[in-house]
Amino acid sequence: MSRIVRCSLIQATNVEAADKPLDVIKRAMVEKNVAMVRQAAAKGAQIVCLQEIFYGPYFCAEQSTRWYDFTEAVPDGPTIQLMQALAKELGVALIVPVYEVESEGVYYNTAAVIDREGRFVGKYRKTHIPHLAPGFWEKFYFRPGNLGFPVFDLGFCKIGVYLCYDRHFPEGARALGLNGAEIVFNPSATVAGLSEYLWKLEQPAHAVANGYFVGAINRVGTEAPWNIGEFYGQSYFCDPRGQIIAEAGRSTDEVLTADLDLGMIAEVRKTWQFYRDRRPELYGDLVKL
Repeated sequence: MSRIVRCSLIQATNVEAADKPLDVIKRAMVEKNVAMVRQAAAKGAQIVCLQEIFYGPYFCAEQSTRWYDFTEAVPDGPTIQLMQALAKELGVALIVPVYEVESEGVYYNTAAVIDREGRFVGKYRKTHIPHLAPGFWEKFYFRPGNLGFPVFDLGFCKIGVYLCYDRHFPEGARALGLNGAEIVFNPSATVAGLSEYLWKLEQPAHAVANGYFVGAINRVGTEAPWNIGEFYGQSYFCDPRGQIIAEAGRSTDEVLTADLDLGMIAEVRKTWQFYRDRRPELYGDLVKL
């Protein structure tokens, strides 16, 4: 039986130069993304997902304590509070990735989930933290997530969140499916020449292996002064058969909107019984250090 959920992904270039005051950078990107959320709502979106740490550049291209002041509390910081009000006004659920401070010196790469009534539902903290040369110095900024792989019930569907580098790890993708996710959103910041060849392989594979939809976001543009590469966009939705059903452009700001028929999940799982045929009693070696 069909069960249609209309979703939007937002990919966007950074607005202000990285050497501007942090409050100027943040305000400009918040304003830009609020306008894009409004575009998504005008298209009838029920869920809108923003890109990884949406309110600024990909600052992990350098190691500077300056960016620690980009953090906010979740859900009590000003950005999440603003997005809660926006969600309630527009009647859309939001996934809002920010740079979270839990306590002094304890920071996470976090996505807040807000329902259509503007209520904070919960958060996911990025679990797998890269430290890759050149330009992905994330262990300098983020503590590994400690909340597991939660699934958020929005009333009309259940969603999971996986953040950027997480997408390379099938274990968490499987955990999200076992926990009941029907759509998994993966906000990312990834550049050409490093992982582009994987971009349309891994996440459709997660969708197939687990029988759910995936919404994958990448930002766009080249960000000075680091110039670590081109953020190549191409945000997309794929279905439980691994087919890409909607895709954004490579270099443009875009609100990508698609109708996801969650009835397909049951249809696909009746054919491919991957969950039924699991052998968890044999998988103990997978969790050994």
